[in-house]
Amino acid sequence: MTTDAGASTVEGLAPTLRDRVCLVTGATSGIGRVAAKTLAHMGATVLLAGRDRGRGEAVVAEIRRRGGTAEFLQADFSSLRAVRELAAAVRARSARLDVLLNNAGGVNTRRQLTTDGIEQTFAVNHLATFLLTEELRDLLVASAPARIVTVSSEAHRMLKTLDFHDLQGEQSYKGLRAYAISKLANILFTYEVDRRLHGTGVTANCLHPGTVRTGIWGAARGVLRPLIWMAQPFMISAERGAQPLIKLASDPSLAAVSGRYFLKERETRSSPLSYDTEVAARLWDTSAALIAAAN
Repeated sequence: MTTDAGASTVEGLAPTLRDRVCLVTGATSGIGRVAAKTLAHMGATVLLAGRDRGRGEAVVAEIRRRGGTAEFLQADFSSLRAVRELAAAVRARSARLDVLLNNAGGVNTRRQLTTDGIEQTFAVNHLATFLLTEELRDLLVASAPARIVTVSSEAHRMLKTLDFHDLQGEQSYKGLRAYAISKLANILFTYEVDRRLHGTGVTANCLHPGTVRTGIWGAARGVLRPLIWMAQPFMISAERGAQPLIKLASDPSLAAVSGRYFLKERETRSSPLSYDTEVAARLWDTSAALIAAAN
């Protein structure tokens, strides 16, 4: 795949990503959709990954109408096989990958298992991100300088410990707790990737984009539903929520920044637990074992 040298940009955006290739997961709606469109209009070739082909192709068509270059790759992040196939498709289509934007995610109010037998929130929000990043590691390193950006959440602060005996809520399941575990895992993973890729020219950062008014909470039931309803007036738009993702993916001043957590567009400290290197290493090994067992 080659970047369209004639790709236009949106008003006010410099073509800073010309000749760059970006993969955005969860790109068919919400902040992922906005980020994908903006990166394309900044000159990047954008690969959009998501479950819904109709919505994905609609975003691609919109990008192309405005002179950008994009392609949709269908992938269900609840399937580890589908994640591997997505990585293979990326490698087949492009000789480089400059930005991996791990945005796909969800929340479930009742415990559900994927086809691999893994609790769905943990599988989609963390394991899929873990596997996709590992599958694309060599391509990112070969393309350096490159960036890995992972969407997490302030919900990770709910946890003071990480119970490795109940990561998947088999003993006790609460939707918000499962979400918090997956988002803490995103941060622990980011910091561990930063350590493992140190010196390669690949940076890894994560962020909380703000409480965004998107469909991620649409399946909320029970006590969550009235809480989300009350929070609606304080939620931000997808356009505003996407700005930190775009900044981390493209801002030249952040080219050498790695292993950091951002609250919206401001670098800040994540929870004390997220900096525990022993927990991070154990989570890495546990994640790899779960993926291996699902083969």
